[in-house]
Amino acid sequence: MVTNTPAARPDNPRFSSGPCAKPPTWSLEKLADAALGRSHRADIGKAKLKAAIDGTRDLLGVPADYRIGIVPASDTGAFEMAMWNLLGERPVHMVAWESFGAGWVTDVVKQLKIKAEIHTADYGHIADMAALNYDNDVCFTWNGTTSGVRVPNGDVIPADRAGLTLCDATSAAFAQDLPWEKLDATTFSWQKVMGGEAAHGMLILSPRAVERLESYVPEWPLPKIFRLTKGGKLIDGIFSGATINTPSMLAVEDYLFALNWAREIGGLPALMARADANAQAIFDFVEATPWIENLAVDPITRSNTSVCLKFSDSRITDGAGFAKAVAKRLEAEGIALDIGAYRDAPPGLRIWCGATVETSDIRALLPWLSWAFDAEIAARSEAA
Repeated sequence: MVTNTPAARPDNPRFSSGPCAKPPTWSLEKLADAALGRSHRADIGKAKLKAAIDGTRDLLGVPADYRIGIVPASDTGAFEMAMWNLLGERPVHMVAWESFGAGWVTDVVKQLKIKAEIHTADYGHIADMAALNYDNDVCFTWNGTTSGVRVPNGDVIPADRAGLTLCDATSAAFAQDLPWEKLDATTFSWQKVMGGEAAHGMLILSPRAVERLESYVPEWPLPKIFRLTKGGKLIDGIFSGATINTPSMLAVEDYLFALNWAREIGGLPALMARADANAQAIFDFVEATPWIENLAVDPITRSNTSVCLKFSDSRITDGAGFAKAVAKRLEAEGIALDIGAYRDAPPGLRIWCGATVETSDIRALLPWLSWAFDAEIAARSEAA
């Protein structure tokens, strides 16, 4: 039987896992101060880019001796830049438990052709981070955007490691407490937890990573857009606002707005609390609902941003088709947009719970999940 149509509706149906919902107080008019039509090398452009870097450091609590750069091509460009510049000096551990981590494995093994030790886990699980040799370089995602599985903490990473840790933190930064002393090259994009516009990535380097850059030259040629050193020294301008290629000053203004919004609501603790509350609302619903489960098996590894769910009802024989049909029903009603599982992930739903999403919208969505599930079960029973 189809449940009654819920009375409440989310005010904002945007639950996409990237690009993600804008901050609740956002409007296009808030970007009126953007340095449009000006060179990013003019004083106003450089000042805004430096403000984005300084604001990132302040909000995330990045140590003063770490370098922060704005780089092209979103998180993908930032992480590729880190791998192409830093890897090859010593053995590498590649760690993957979802599609983006698997993509980094492909790039290292097939493109850079580095002989790497590969550690994987199935969707819903996490590789054993304690089993790695951190005297080697280690590449991993902190939060698996397509699996909803995250590293719970950095306790297993030794402080006295000889290798570098390269961490794709794009769905974790601003929502999870990242242990900077355990991370040497960290990347993320503006379009995730902060709800910024796409195209730009952030690259954060520890002093140990900078030392590697200045003492090691990779065997492969580096495209201009990837080069972080010149004459054996770090290109300082990249980390003070002189980006490698022309940035969108409208996107920069959008990111500055998001940083200011985050400061106004209480900074990083408030951002994490909002994401936690959003995810917990879904976890409580799943606990009380027999036909749906978290994709992440161990509660300690469940993401508070990219919450991935799977259907567990025995009546469902076509998991992918059923999940797509449920997502389509919710989109047709204007209740939830873009919540289907990632194409490489197991069939199900993926609901973004980052800080720009209101918990009231998550709570309004949940009865509609039941409505869409019942409606699709009923439609399939009638068709049979």
